[in-house]
Amino acid sequence: MRRYGKHTDEDDIRSRPNRKGNRPRTSIRPKHEDAAEGMVLTVDRGRLTCLVEDRAVVAMKARELGRKAAVVGDRVAIVGDLSGAKDTLARIVRIEPRSSVLRRTADDDDPFERVVVANADQLAIVTALADPEPRPRLIDRCLVAAYDGGLEPLLVLTKSDLAGPEALLEMYGALGVPYVVTTREEFVDGLAADRVREHLVGRTTAFVGHSGVGKTTLVNALVPEDRRRTTGHVNAVTGRGRHTTTSALALPLAAPGGAREAAGWVVDTPGVRSFGLHHVDPSRVIHAFPDLEPGTEGCPRACSHDEPDCALDAWAAEGHADPARLQSLRRLLSTRERREGD
Repeated sequence: MRRYGKHTDEDDIRSRPNRKGNRPRTSIRPKHEDAAEGMVLTVDRGRLTCLVEDRAVVAMKARELGRKAAVVGDRVAIVGDLSGAKDTLARIVRIEPRSSVLRRTADDDDPFERVVVANADQLAIVTALADPEPRPRLIDRCLVAAYDGGLEPLLVLTKSDLAGPEALLEMYGALGVPYVVTTREEFVDGLAADRVREHLVGRTTAFVGHSGVGKTTLVNALVPEDRRRTTGHVNAVTGRGRHTTTSALALPLAAPGGAREAAGWVVDTPGVRSFGLHHVDPSRVIHAFPDLEPGTEGCPRACSHDEPDCALDAWAAEGHADPARLQSLRRLLSTRERREGD
């Protein structure tokens, strides 16, 4: 007679037979301690091209990762066929912790954030001084995204032969953002690429910019021709990189003297028409201003840093920080509330 409740023992446990005869499913997953280390170079319709040692390996995300997605720049653990041969497919079983994240939303009303690049050190914001006209609001938004994500910004100003850079540099001078000013002629003779390369060596740099500013031309000049062919993402006729609408492409920076080893990494992102900041918490942007951050200790709770009781006014007035820096911070924070076209 079968017993129930507190009077049961191990002899009363009912087990159901496994009609299929296969092993029962378990929640214990392998640790994959022998997995190879790789870096995601690009993502295309669920297939990720990863650099494993010196080979480009195509992989897919393992089921156990769930909804967690790998993006360009991610360091990942890969198992399976790592030969890189045609029609082979490996598996990404682990995504390592990220040191930085560049994120954006489609617009300020879109709650869905998109991770563009992971583990980049620097964000190169490419903008033309004329033809097309510079868009300071877009630059401000890129700066906020960089500060929020832990990247250092770099301004690359092109076509200075058509308009001077003085007004734009004055606008961002208080932020201390490094910059490179180039002309159209320097793009042709390679001098522009050489000057930009000085800021990229030993770093992973994501490039952003809207159409017509020269971003793709600059990226192509920074990356060896044979390396671009190896990735299989360059149009043989135009020489331009082929991107999906949602993915970036990581390319090895050409080393001085033609050395085979990459001197750094260049991440070319799809051209942007807008840079939504719905995901940005304004309280994180202050971390990029070490001269102002200590002054926030006297701020009221949930201070926007642009209200009558903000302690930063007294902090700057007492000489702890340049008032121009405070004005720049407030301008950047206000981009979260303003639409780019306003």
